[in-house]
Amino acid sequence: MPAPWFKDGLKFSCTMCGTCCTGAPGYIWVSEDEIVALAQRLGVDQAAFRAKYTRTVKGRGVSLVEKANNDCAFFAKGRGCTVYEDRPKQCRTWPFWRPLLADRAAWDDAARTCPGMNRGTRHAAAMISATAADDGLPR
Repeated sequence: MPAPWFKDGLKFSCTMCGTCCTGAPGYIWVSEDEIVALAQRLGVDQAAFRAKYTRTVKGRGVSLVEKANNDCAFFAKGRGCTVYEDRPKQCRTWPFWRPLLADRAAWDDAARTCPGMNRGTRHAAAMISATAADDGLPR
């Protein structure tokens, strides 16, 4: 198997800017275990959590809902993620997602809006590949 384009690793250090939590509409995929943890964190039963905070995307999975301005339901301006310790895997694995690692152009496109990409700590290619293999995004 040929070495990935990022064989020398990639730099990323989260700046906690919230750009990945806000902006354009999208999906914040959640697993059953993540729904359980988030409901517990908020002190609500799972049915109430699902009704208020999730939507089913036909043929793809379950996503958290977004606010009217497209921000994640759990992002608070000036505070950041209000469920950080229990944030979904998709959030924890940013920016090491399969689609962003497909080629350098995809990575560079995302880096235009993320101030932590291409800066800070260099992550090894093996760690990046392992993270991407279980990035929380639907297959």
